[in-house]
Amino acid sequence: MDRRTRHRRYFWLMGTCLVLILLAWNVVRLWSTTAAVAMSVVAALIPPIAAFVGNQGALDESAPPTLDERER
Repeated sequence: MDRRTRHRRYFWLMGTCLVLILLAWNVVRLWSTTAAVAMSVVAALIPPIAAFVGNQGALDESAPPTLDERER
């Protein structure tokens, strides 16, 4: 997975997290506090997943070339 794809996925996940929190505490809480809390719990689980997705494969890009790659 290339860097650009990882960044897009990371920003989509973090944007979803932000939208969930804003909707939960500005709109949904007026009708159901339980639903707002549930949305907040889901939003709290997204950042670790986004960090994993954003860094997935990053080590491969930063690794020094192997002996086989240097000979080419």
